[in-house]
Amino acid sequence: MDDRRLGEFLRARRARVRPEDVGLPDAGRRRVPGLRREELALLAGVGVSYYTRLEQGQAHNASPEVLDAIARVLGLDAHGRAHLDHLSRPARRPEPGPDAGPERVSAATRELLGAVGEVPALVVGRRADVLAWNGLGHALLAGHLDPTSPERPADRPNLARLLFLDPHGRDLYVDRWRKARAMVSNLRHVTGRHPGDAGLAALIGELSIGSLEFAALWADHRVHPCEGDVYELRHPVVGPLTVTQQNLPLPRSPGQSLVLVTAAADSASQHALTLLAQARRRHPTASPAPGPAART
Repeated sequence: MDDRRLGEFLRARRARVRPEDVGLPDAGRRRVPGLRREELALLAGVGVSYYTRLEQGQAHNASPEVLDAIARVLGLDAHGRAHLDHLSRPARRPEPGPDAGPERVSAATRELLGAVGEVPALVVGRRADVLAWNGLGHALLAGHLDPTSPERPADRPNLARLLFLDPHGRDLYVDRWRKARAMVSNLRHVTGRHPGDAGLAALIGELSIGSLEFAALWADHRVHPCEGDVYELRHPVVGPLTVTQQNLPLPRSPGQSLVLVTAAADSASQHALTLLAQARRRHPTASPAPGPAART
């Protein structure tokens, strides 16, 4: 059981529940936001002292029924409930294997990446490292970086670092806040499943120190895996475009995903991707220079 993280999660989520959301009368001004401990315990049908010990890391082996009741009051979705379950499990010594050393891309995954053709595509590891990408994926999301960098574990781009710490990555998404929240929610999801991953912990620490935005979102304790969404981009070469990003888990490589970026057929955004592919073919190794779209 990860006592510290469990308590942080419960307190953060409790602070987001308004009394009126759960049928309690508004009792006027409160010293702290959200529900009080005794209110949550009453609504969940557990003792106040027991729930307090749970938040303080002094109660162990909470039953599934108790966790279900707490999750219901907190309004957790299926991902949040699963995260609560992971945090509540007895602590185990981290096992060697998947958490140790740099992630590798299998031959089958590279074959799949090569088969997607003129579709921007990346292979992303559980820590949001870019393990591989095709030419158009590189040109669309990080054309200012060395295209060979994913081949060297020490130099691999990281999508979270790009989003929070890199000026090019920060400017790419029109709705940065929504993309940033999705990224942080996914990292929360991953840390619940890999509590002993030292590389992941180091990344969280680096981002928390380097970005106040990341630190604020991390403290919110939202939990949701990245599955896909529609985003508006502000690309420095081809201008504005709207794309659908889909993250497809690779069953034979746990923790890794194939990220595909598409645009609606015959749309201006699809034509922009075609122009970007043509520009990449003319200058396959050049880093694109920011154009007018980068200054909008």
